[in-house]
Amino acid sequence: MTARLDPATLRPHYSSFLTPPAGARRRVLLTGHSHQAWPDVAREGLLEAFTVAAEHVDDKWGAVFAAQDELRSHIVKRIGGQPGELAFAPNTHELVVRFLSALPLAKRPHIVTTTGEFHSAFRQLRRLAEEGVLVTFVPAEPAHTLAERLASAVTERTSAVVVSTVLFGSSSVVPGLEQLVERASEKGALVLLDAYHAFDIVPFTVPERAFLVAGGYKYAQWGEGMCFLRVPAGCELRPVYTGWFAGYAELADRRTEGPVSYAADGATRFAGSTFDPASTFRARAVARFFDANAMTVEALRATSLVQTARIIAGARVLPGITLATPVADADRGGFVALRTPRALELSKQLREDGLFTDARGDILRLGPAPYVTDDELDEALVLLRARLA
Repeated sequence: MTARLDPATLRPHYSSFLTPPAGARRRVLLTGHSHQAWPDVAREGLLEAFTVAAEHVDDKWGAVFAAQDELRSHIVKRIGGQPGELAFAPNTHELVVRFLSALPLAKRPHIVTTTGEFHSAFRQLRRLAEEGVLVTFVPAEPAHTLAERLASAVTERTSAVVVSTVLFGSSSVVPGLEQLVERASEKGALVLLDAYHAFDIVPFTVPERAFLVAGGYKYAQWGEGMCFLRVPAGCELRPVYTGWFAGYAELADRRTEGPVSYAADGATRFAGSTFDPASTFRARAVARFFDANAMTVEALRATSLVQTARIIAGARVLPGITLATPVADADRGGFVALRTPRALELSKQLREDGLFTDARGDILRLGPAPYVTDDELDEALVLLRARLA
């Protein structure tokens, strides 16, 4: 079994985020499922972005693309696939919409998804349904039968299935997605996996035929602006929502009246347009920090499982709280979801106590991270019990 990471060893590298602001008695960050603290090297990455721009001005893009290539290599070591299969964008919504715009909806006007998708997909699919696209929303729970129920909803008129690998509401791991991809492919439907709540916290290997979207805002500690789409090799889709980077190699060519052209490789077809490269350098600095400190997916997972088990044990005896997250290690992601009608109120009150959490409806979410100590977890449960009382 992989050894867990030592929070005491890591904490000095996160001094900027972990130091309480002036006048605050404590700062316990249990938002690891949303916005993890950045290691201090992230500042160096941001400064590097400025230095590169100052030195090279508009010629900086060679250095930016080189940094992206390094990140591609880092990502595929953690999820499988090949570096050339990855397209970047500032957020997952942009990538999801680009994927949706490439679907043959005129011929196959049906999309299958779940009621448990994050807003970047759920809201967009709801809006498409209002405009006449047939969207089937399969109940997300129970998660252990979700893949089978999604596969059963796929027909010859289905263009795509959109599903999370870990549900953002309950932290439930969705099993059987490899079989879902195969069964959907047999009927000609594509599958887009949202792995944001799995990347760098739940080990997985991307299925060969699957599209996959994720990013670094959460467990990877990259901050905003760095998300990616894995595109299966050989993809020839032509996104309608297309940026000029998808034809970057032809930028200097004379314009013609012919069809809009796309790069030969599948991932570049999903490229966007000009972006702020500061996030790229920050993400690369953090990725290098992870590699230097043996923060592998397996080590992060081992740490998370111990931490979430500790939270679960303490939360089970709290009054008025129902556990929404699976207890079994294999079934849960990187945070613990507690059901209570006071979730929003409690999250605000705990913030006054210096404990950072968040809430979604009647779900209070507690997300540990590798720099959070056992003492902080215990303190969080004491604070929560006091607020419940």
